[in-house]
Amino acid sequence: MTLRATLIGIFALLLGAAALNLGMGLQASLLGVRAGLEGFPTILIGLVMSSYYAGFVAGSLFAPKIVARVGHIRTFSAFASLASAAALCHAVFVDPISWVILRTLTGVCFAALCLVTESWLNERSSNLNRGTVLSIYFVVILASTAAGQAFLMLAPPSGYDLFIFVSVIISVALVPIALTSTPTPAITAPRRMALRQLYGVSPVGVAGCFGAGLITGAFWALGAVYAQGKGLVTDEIAIFMTLVVGGGVLTQWPFGRLSDQMDRRIVIAGLTVSIAALGIFAGLGLFPQGQGLYILGALMGGLVLPLYGLVIAHANDFLEPEDFVPASASLLLLYGAGAIVGPMVATFVMRFAGADGLFLHLGVAASLLAAFTLYRMTQRAAAPSEEAADYVFAQGISPVSFELDPRAESENEGCETDT
Repeated sequence: MTLRATLIGIFALLLGAAALNLGMGLQASLLGVRAGLEGFPTILIGLVMSSYYAGFVAGSLFAPKIVARVGHIRTFSAFASLASAAALCHAVFVDPISWVILRTLTGVCFAALCLVTESWLNERSSNLNRGTVLSIYFVVILASTAAGQAFLMLAPPSGYDLFIFVSVIISVALVPIALTSTPTPAITAPRRMALRQLYGVSPVGVAGCFGAGLITGAFWALGAVYAQGKGLVTDEIAIFMTLVVGGGVLTQWPFGRLSDQMDRRIVIAGLTVSIAALGIFAGLGLFPQGQGLYILGALMGGLVLPLYGLVIAHANDFLEPEDFVPASASLLLLYGAGAIVGPMVATFVMRFAGADGLFLHLGVAASLLAAFTLYRMTQRAAAPSEEAADYVFAQGISPVSFELDPRAESENEGCETDT
């Protein structure tokens, strides 16, 4: 199948994914800002934001069984409807406990929705275009997530309007998926590699995925809360968060390509040292305020968002091709665990240090990961260049996304390559 034919076949799936990430991107920032306006205690804001990742991890574990039982379209319809209803309920039940429950439910729903979308994309791809399809997919979702931040400017976060808008956008995602004529693929629960075995293969991969969750989960969940605490108004918060995502998009390719030319741990250590320096510098209030916060957001986004992909690429350098998918599925759970803990730890620091505590958390977490990475470089040589796989512009969302990755050669051998 040609790339053009493949793109035509997955156009509806990409539209649905774009709508989902547009709504989810807006909702994440909206909840952080609204929680601040409602005067939620900082610790409870962290609990609300981290509960999404708890739901996502749980959903990743049981969603394959639901899809196998009732099918892709029914699963997508059911969980999109639940996510849409949860968005509205946030505006009706404005209290931390209700939001923890609703945010957990949203995480469960999004895990199932991503699983359905990515398994369909995997079915429609071939070994000849799998990497291109994966790259296009992640460009779509990152662009949609960035656009979601800008929509924060459409209405005051203190009202109902933005919650209704999120609900409508998620509901609209149902339309292209429900009307698609693309055959639904078979799906099975992903095999996962034991963590002890995975640590033996790639210690930096294991520590790095958990550390990336600690860092990225906290920054993504609480970036809007930080901006609000620094005195930015709604429109300015939207710009700040858009720049965070934009910075990460711009740096994915250069950091990835740089890591293809050397020991990836050098790039990972360089990123984490930079995050640590910038985090501690900003956390101590030494970074310029006002318009300087926009620069800070873009810089930190550019450093933080590529980290997970680099760690996955490093782990893959030491894996056999047939182990890439089960290992990456386990690494995704580690990332999710870190993303659960990260916002809670960050808000604990923010309780005593104010908004700047977020960057202190980022600085300390990155320092620990940098130290471990540098230590491991003294214990093990880099992967031979002829065995290292090329970096792929991707951020795993569900375990199925790793089956799309062209580095998982043996997993894709049975896919159609020409029709």
